Amino acid sequence: MSSGTEWTTQSIQQIIDKLKHKPGAMLPILHAIQDEVGYIPDKAVSQIAESLLQTRAEVHGVISFYHHFRTTPPGRHNIEICRAEACQAMGCRALEQHAKNTLGIDYHQTTADCSFSLEAVYCLGNCATAPSIRIDDDIHGRVSLDKFDALIAQHQKEMKEAG
Repeated sequence: MSSGTEWTTQSIQQIIDKLKHKPGAMLPILHAIQDEVGYIPDKAVSQIAESLLQTRAEVHGVISFYHHFRTTPPGRHNIEICRAEACQAMGCRALEQHAKNTLGIDYHQTTADCSFSLEAVYCLGNCATAPSIRIDDDIHGRVSLDKFDALIAQHQKEMKEAG
């Protein structure tokens, strides 16, 4: 998802300058910044706006419209819960509530220890094994409340061992 590298106004400007001449440049720029930094820093919004001859409100409108874009640093692990119809029919609403309660966060938030971020997605293409979640790049199907807890515990153990 992201390298989570430190950013500077110069590194952001390099990304903008590389892509600003493309048609519809705002989305490629936002994606490139998020891919590089892990999120869209607030200070980058004015840089993007100035470079594309847009207002800050226009750039912010695009960022807030697309759920994919983050405006805060992500946790070490990103958890996405599928909210599509098949997953809803198989109990994702209870799973959503359990995940929020277990992690102590809501969608688009990160745990206080920066271990986990929680996001909603609207299809993981894993409908036959609903409800499904993705943790980082791994999709998990038939996720019960107990299976969710086990997956979180596994990631917490791995983080602890890694130091």
